[in-house]
Amino acid sequence: MEQPIKILIVEDNVIIADDMQSMLEEIGYEIVDNVIVYEQAEEVLRTQQVDLVLIDIILASDKTGIDLGKHIRENYDIPFIFVTSNSDRATVENAKTVKPNGYLVKPFEQQDLYTSIEIALSNFIYGTGKSGGEENDTTEAPMSNSVLKDSIFVKKQHLYYRIQFGDIQFIKADNVYLEVNTVDKKFLVRSPLKDYLEKLPKNKFYRAHKSYIVNVDHIDAINSKDIMINNTLIPISKDFKEFIISAMNS
Repeated sequence: MEQPIKILIVEDNVIIADDMQSMLEEIGYEIVDNVIVYEQAEEVLRTQQVDLVLIDIILASDKTGIDLGKHIRENYDIPFIFVTSNSDRATVENAKTVKPNGYLVKPFEQQDLYTSIEIALSNFIYGTGKSGGEENDTTEAPMSNSVLKDSIFVKKQHLYYRIQFGDIQFIKADNVYLEVNTVDKKFLVRSPLKDYLEKLPKNKFYRAHKSYIVNVDHIDAINSKDIMINNTLIPISKDFKEFIISAMNS
């Protein structure tokens, strides 16, 4: 199922931190935690799923937000944004050494925060080298994806959602778009079918037909020409039919 982006806030000014949390939750993000020091942030990163971190550079501890940024770069494949009152040249140059995905100067408005997060996520996703696309006008449809451990990001309206690989049932090519089908939703992605297959776990997802990728865990039935997934008949190639029959008999 789709999940909102999970954000960790690291900010030692409690009033600012609470304001940020309210802004983010109003937009639709999920706040994993709201902490004030490096050590607390390190613990949250170690024990919980975090998709993006907002970090104040000056923290109420010996270690700074820049130290935390370095820790994230060395240990986690997630984006982070520095949120700070300091915009002087020395601070900016120091911050650049850990390559943050964004730099937001206080005070800021909700739109500033939203824009910084979306740009950071978008740049992070494109920066993985995975192919992406452009946003479509339809309500369900959207844009670029990227492999991230056991899931993939799909943009829907103004947020990136994490879709677990196991929830994807099948993918259908439809002109220049792909229709990614989960149990109860469809997402449109602009990508060649062959390229998208390379992003998915090879032991679960197979090219069943020139226009379809299927998750073999969701196959309900098979005949000589089709398979059935969630009451949808999907045509299969001769090679895929032989592969499935062989797998069933092994």
